[in-house]
Amino acid sequence: MKGQVAALVGPETVELKEFDVPDPEPGAVVLEVTRANVCGSDVHIYHYESPLLRNSVLGHEFVGRVHALGAGVTTDYAGEPVELGDRVVAVYFLACRRCAGCLKGEFSLCRNSLRLWARRPEEAPHFYGAFATHYYVDPEQYFYKVPDALSDETVAGANCGLAQMLFALDRIDLRSGENIVIQGAGGLGLYAAAVARDRGARVFVVDAVPERLELARAFGAHDVIDMREHTTPLDRAKRVQELTGSDGADVVLEVTGVAAAFPESVELAGIGGRIASVGNINVGPAHEVALTPGLITRKNLTVRGFLRYDPWYLHKAIEFLARVHEDYPFGRLTDRDYSLAEITEAIQRGAARQVARAGVVPNA
Repeated sequence: MKGQVAALVGPETVELKEFDVPDPEPGAVVLEVTRANVCGSDVHIYHYESPLLRNSVLGHEFVGRVHALGAGVTTDYAGEPVELGDRVVAVYFLACRRCAGCLKGEFSLCRNSLRLWARRPEEAPHFYGAFATHYYVDPEQYFYKVPDALSDETVAGANCGLAQMLFALDRIDLRSGENIVIQGAGGLGLYAAAVARDRGARVFVVDAVPERLELARAFGAHDVIDMREHTTPLDRAKRVQELTGSDGADVVLEVTGVAAAFPESVELAGIGGRIASVGNINVGPAHEVALTPGLITRKNLTVRGFLRYDPWYLHKAIEFLARVHEDYPFGRLTDRDYSLAEITEAIQRGAARQVARAGVVPNA
């Protein structure tokens, strides 16, 4: 049986490559990808901005159906029985359990987390990314069964966007009654709005795209800050103070991927506030910004960056969706479905912020 992968072969250059669908080794699982999303990270990778993920298979946020089970696989990582045909979601990275981060029990800090995804597709078992007809789940890779009540559209973002937001808001210690300002109303920002609202926080979302601001309200935002109306960081900080009735936000979550958003988060935070930086993952001179460190000191701010999550947070994401999937319009995150042959268009739509999450259906 043959399958296809969308392989990055150069900056902004994607080719469809065909390989034999492998049989799983003991402990492994082969999935048929039923739906994938274009995450902001995929856009960065497409532009060759990742030092590790080059000449690799694109895509990582997805849901799939069990095509083949390796010897010994009878349950998922939560102990739920799994059979052929079951839908599952898999953590897109690994935890080696041997590096300095893993030895501290911080699996999100694993130094070897991308060692499989970074392989060239020509290397067996080939199917390392989600923009493909199939996906190979390594024996050490966490995966969880999807409840029947959750649609593919709802659950496809669980293994990156939603799990990441649950983890970041846990680690930044968002509490009921606090004010949170979310910079960016893409997929991450919308997931974060739903999680924060569910936790009893007052939720405010900053963006410049009308359709995204409308979606932010639908995903739980109490109010939005339109960058077309409030055109400067200081103007937006003043608006946050008005909305919160204080000197700023208790928590600021940056999920824009725009470097200038980070110094603005310092302006938006109130005294004693906490900043969670998630969207900015690129480094180098093109991504440097001016910052006044004294504001962090004078405001007594806590600043933390989050690149990945502890893998069991994917199970928390599934539990969250099972409880709230009827409360939020997850199906509105994309405008239409894209095929594997349309991957470039889907990525470009995501890059242009025309949709929160472009959806890819590889086997359509």
